[in-house]
Amino acid sequence: MSRNNLKIHLSIGKIQPGSENRNGSPVYTASGACEHLSELRSRVGPNPFINFRGCVKVQPLGRASIRREPPNELVRCGACGQAPPRLYACVTCAAVFCRVHAPSHPAGNASDPSLHSIAVDIDRAELFCCGCRDQVYDRDFDTAVVLAQTEATVIGSIQDPPPQPENTRKRRRVEYKPWTPDVKEQVLIVGNSSPLPSQLGNDSTTPEVQWGLRGLNNLGNTCFMSSVLQALLHTPPLRNYFLSDKHNRYFCQRKNSSVITRSSIDNGNKNSTMLCLACDLDAMFSAVFSGDRTPISPAKFLYSWWKHASNLASYEQQDAHEFFISVLDGIHERMQNDKGKALSPGSGDCCIAHRVFSGVLRSDVMCTACGFTSTTYDPCIDISLDLELSQGSSSKMTSKKSHNTHKKEAESGKFSQNGRISSLMGCLDHFTRPEKLGSDQKFFCQHCQVRQESLKQMSIRKLPLVSCFHIKRFEHSVIKKMSRKVDHYLQFPFSLDMSPYLSSSILRSRFGNRIFSFDGDEQDASCESSSEFELFAVITHTGKLDAGHYVTYLRLSNQWYKCDDAWITQVSENIVRAAQGYMMFYVQKMLYYKASENQVS
Repeated sequence: MSRNNLKIHLSIGKIQPGSENRNGSPVYTASGACEHLSELRSRVGPNPFINFRGCVKVQPLGRASIRREPPNELVRCGACGQAPPRLYACVTCAAVFCRVHAPSHPAGNASDPSLHSIAVDIDRAELFCCGCRDQVYDRDFDTAVVLAQTEATVIGSIQDPPPQPENTRKRRRVEYKPWTPDVKEQVLIVGNSSPLPSQLGNDSTTPEVQWGLRGLNNLGNTCFMSSVLQALLHTPPLRNYFLSDKHNRYFCQRKNSSVITRSSIDNGNKNSTMLCLACDLDAMFSAVFSGDRTPISPAKFLYSWWKHASNLASYEQQDAHEFFISVLDGIHERMQNDKGKALSPGSGDCCIAHRVFSGVLRSDVMCTACGFTSTTYDPCIDISLDLELSQGSSSKMTSKKSHNTHKKEAESGKFSQNGRISSLMGCLDHFTRPEKLGSDQKFFCQHCQVRQESLKQMSIRKLPLVSCFHIKRFEHSVIKKMSRKVDHYLQFPFSLDMSPYLSSSILRSRFGNRIFSFDGDEQDASCESSSEFELFAVITHTGKLDAGHYVTYLRLSNQWYKCDDAWITQVSENIVRAAQGYMMFYVQKMLYYKASENQVS
């Protein structure tokens, strides 16, 4: 193949102006262990790949290759005429050769072999040393490739900038110190509180009962509400917020005169103003963690929710996931009105509901013709996953710990009807896998200026403190005019690593694992444990679509409990693993405290 068929116009081959020092010797830049690359840089200058961006062609999914002219011509080795999978082009003369004939190329240029030892992989845009017969790394080269790969996404990102998550790298960390009351605080505590009853029964041998375990009476097809409330009441960041009196229902009612209080309802004031769901949730926390073990009736909370979601106000069975979204929306709306200023849910600062559950999803739509990528960001408070059937475990979770977990769970014999087993990791793999959009979903490519076929890929830009996964077990077909429930078993781990599904990980894999920071790195790099999650609640659904029952499993102090309306029983891990998961709640293993802005350093 002629060397002019590849467009490689690098600024090397001669000493660049200004690349010599005052003594007349070339500027030398350290390039690691490859002496041939170091020699090239010492001869050419500090940045021999400054013009390389124009030589890179970005293909769909961000894969970089060398631009060819004409584009569709088959590239062959100039020495043997073959077209093997890996071909290289000299960065100086653009001669093309295969791996077998790579070592002989520098010797064939006897006039100056040191300038012909470095080549570039045509299909992967990676440096290759003919002398070392191996790939070599150069930061300036990777900078040019990454800039070319990310340049196409700029236009699509300008119109819809991502919500600005808290940058954990800029936080000032403080060491956790247990709180001990001073003398004045001890006086206030003694005068304004009463000690909780003992956790032990009359017999000292009675096993300890976990605080907060209190049944919720069924008020008539309200198991959907009881199951979600049990999960919310034991969500660690949410529990700590309300038990720390961050939202005091008495103060809230005095501050907001427009909010209907219970007394105003009794006096006949029944206008259309919504009740404060956060106040009723605060009352629920006080009742559940009071030490009393008798079941309670969440009638006040149910009434407040009916006022917020009037279209769902009935004694019919409702969807637990829909109730969960509606409750968080009601808390957000009430607290947003109290603050009087609009904040993006993706920022996590607008209310406690979004501070705990809100994350940010990244959506990339890529043109299959030119590689142009349009990127958008959307806040989310949960992730809905299709029940994807996959043979064996997920390919992304290959650690020994995950393998042992899968093996232990597979031995339980819970397989789907066709013998294949589903897992939560497989569902997440399917969620973040590139998807080819149909011909009826062509998007307008700003580079091609026409509608083109495209690929779409989802990823997680920002992880929440608590990740809620909703499994799509209820299918509704408009064409067939029918609905059905998917009863396939789903494996879910007790420990989950979310790093393979982050935008930073997916972009790094898409761009060839180059050593650069990608989207989301600044948030995640400061804490390697921020992507490690632990399971603490599972909501299950048994029965048919229109006649089922919801139950919640809670993990408290490494012990599992089954919350079935008013009845709470202790269960084993195997019972939980065998349950038909509908909603799973995971909390970050390590939660960081940050210094108060008013703290004097």
